[in-house]
Amino acid sequence: MRRLIALCTMLLLGCSQPPQFNSTDITGAEFGREFSSPLTDHTGSPRRLADFKGKAVVIFFGYTQCPDVCPTTLSAMAEVLKLLGDDGRKVQVLFITVDPERDTRELLAAYVPAFHPSFIGLSADATTTAATALAFKVFYQKQAGSSPNTYSVDHSANSYVYDPQGHLRLYVKHGEIPEKIAADIKLLLAGK
Repeated sequence: MRRLIALCTMLLLGCSQPPQFNSTDITGAEFGREFSSPLTDHTGSPRRLADFKGKAVVIFFGYTQCPDVCPTTLSAMAEVLKLLGDDGRKVQVLFITVDPERDTRELLAAYVPAFHPSFIGLSADATTTAATALAFKVFYQKQAGSSPNTYSVDHSANSYVYDPQGHLRLYVKHGEIPEKIAADIKLLLAGK
């Protein structure tokens, strides 16, 4: 009888494989757990990551004058929500600016929801922005332009995805196709 129980236990353990995500599984990561201080959303409300518990959350750091990576990522995330159908309401996309000098609340309010009405733009002062980026292992650096206001900002191009319980789970590389991201989010929404 003991052998039968042991065999059944081994078979059950062998059948319960962890989910196979398209993106990099970083479950248990020791970073990106919360904003270093509350950030301000594009309506003027203070926000913490914990405010979105109960939804899958996608976080992307960028800036509104970004010529390629940021609009491409936000467009892809809008397509992800479309692919998710009704489950799209269970996902919150957060765009955190790394250019607080130029990305005013008004500019974020015009830019971010233009990709999808549910998307939220977040900002903070330069010190809080730097501390938040550090807490999320995000790189960004100004690159001088032809005048003081025409600079660009080099920045990390990945996104992070949190499960509805608020745990960091996935690292999504820039350029991942929306179908694969949507499939990963469906797994997280299903409790995987």
